Amino acid sequence: KVWEGGMASHGGILGLVIFTWFYARKHKVSWTGLGDGLCVVAPLGLFFGRAANFINGELYGRIAPSLSWAVKFPTALMDAKAPESGSFEVAAAAAVNADRSLAPAYDAMNEAGTASGQHAFFEQLLAATRRSDQVKEAIAPYLEPRHPSQVYEGALEGLLLFAILWIVRVRFPKAPHGLLTGMFFGLYAIFRIFAERFREPDAAWVIDGVLTQGQFLSLFMFAFSAAFLILAWRRKTQPVA
Repeated sequence: KVWEGGMASHGGILGLVIFTWFYARKHKVSWTGLGDGLCVVAPLGLFFGRAANFINGELYGRIAPSLSWAVKFPTALMDAKAPESGSFEVAAAAAVNADRSLAPAYDAMNEAGTASGQHAFFEQLLAATRRSDQVKEAIAPYLEPRHPSQVYEGALEGLLLFAILWIVRVRFPKAPHGLLTGMFFGLYAIFRIFAERFREPDAAWVIDGVLTQGQFLSLFMFAFSAAFLILAWRRKTQPVA
């Protein structure tokens, strides 16, 4: 059901491809040339998106108990797929003991006994973790250490991809149109497939324990990459009239 979302960055990239095609056709400009320009700076948008994911504690990584730089994400307490969700009640009680200002919201949650009441309390709990070290310490035992996969993705899909495309654009200003777009799709797919190894799957596995939905969608980007690279190669080798 496309209208329910779920394609994330893959859907955004596909939408941009379609939009630029219509824009280029309407304004009679080179579609691949326009795409090359956008693809160079697009990784910066991906980087800031991943930074926001990390700050918000969403799209976090897989459990990694022995990882020295692992991060604990309080948002996992509200994720039904995460083991932390089973400790929500005891973690909530511990947070209230550490910060009595949470007590009214905690009592209201228990009285309401609804999901909306639980979410309302959790929002206050999250706010408390940002201002109180005592609250963070109180709920820490109920959280699992995880890969900060948002950081990995931001570094790969964002900064590294931007650096590569920028260098190619500067070093080869006369590169045929479509080359940078093809590189963007191919490198993004490679980086995303690799980073997904450390990210908690946010949807059902396509092949259980082997291929996540994010990796599966990234495979289609290789087809886009090949198409644009072939187009760029044909333009480079086309004889001058």
